[in-house]
Amino acid sequence: MRIEEDIKLDYKDVLIRPKRSTLGSRKEVDITREFKFRWSGKVFKGVPVIAANMDGVGTMDMARAFIKDGNGLTVALHKHYTLDDLLNFYDKKTSAAVWYSIGMTPADEKKLDSFMKKKPGLVEKLCLDVANGYSEGFVDFVGRVRKKYPKLTIMAGNVVTGEMVEQLILAGVDVVKVGIGPGSVCTTRKMTGIGYPQLSAVIECADAAHGLGGLICADGGCTVPGDVAKAFGAGADFVMLGGMLAGHDQAEEKVTQGPDGKKYLAFYGMSSDTAMKRHKGGVAEYRASEGKTVKIPYRGDVTATLQDLLGGLRSTCTYVGARKLKELSKRTTFIRVTQQLNTVFGQE
Repeated sequence: MRIEEDIKLDYKDVLIRPKRSTLGSRKEVDITREFKFRWSGKVFKGVPVIAANMDGVGTMDMARAFIKDGNGLTVALHKHYTLDDLLNFYDKKTSAAVWYSIGMTPADEKKLDSFMKKKPGLVEKLCLDVANGYSEGFVDFVGRVRKKYPKLTIMAGNVVTGEMVEQLILAGVDVVKVGIGPGSVCTTRKMTGIGYPQLSAVIECADAAHGLGGLICADGGCTVPGDVAKAFGAGADFVMLGGMLAGHDQAEEKVTQGPDGKKYLAFYGMSSDTAMKRHKGGVAEYRASEGKTVKIPYRGDVTATLQDLLGGLRSTCTYVGARKLKELSKRTTFIRVTQQLNTVFGQE
């Protein structure tokens, strides 16, 4: 056992210090990025925000809305669409806007293989998503998928430490997903005691990834547009959003009316009782639920939320003089606004 006493911070612990700027308007800010992925060799150009592969967020309707928006945002589809659903959905337009998501079960791999045989070349981006990216089996799985599909851009995770980011990149991952437990409907930290403050995780993991020519996606913990800006300021290449994009028409979920007369949609973690009952018939006897279910106020079409999100990001850039999103991390100075108590020996 050992104790690390270095300061570790979440988004709520900091603000971004304003700096002199020559920008006269938010219109002058370019919030798109262009990346060439290390392993696939393919190029991404667009706003590097990804809708999380969760029920109610990572939906085909969300992807259609993102395509219509025209900013180059992408959606990680949730893992529970049928093969027929996916075959009917994918075409040249949608393939650029979505990440095909799988876990590491034989059924997931078999479904991907079947899709690739029936529609070769349409899947461009693959999200390998597991709760614990530290297992040796997951690294082996990543290597096998990379060998089988060398032209795919692969995003995989989740992890929160630099050494594991490096291992996954060397195994064939283009984008490493960073985040354990920061999500609004994730209870992993409470159930297991495992986690890492998200801002510090992003800073440390970005440094590790960029040294190897890889990229990271900050996954979880953003509740307002300012948090998204902080993630990019900390060095994230992509930011994945769940709760911020929940509750919209694109959720593909039933809208219900609460006792207060207002409309709501259910939103839940993918390791929650709700998700496991829906997709697996219940919680397996060897595990516990690591997610919760909440009611999100109905928010209508996602277009207005995207406008707020992207507008907030542009505004951040004007405050620090970043003409392009690429410059934001170089122009960011974080100011710590919370105090960390020294509780190791009961001292404050």
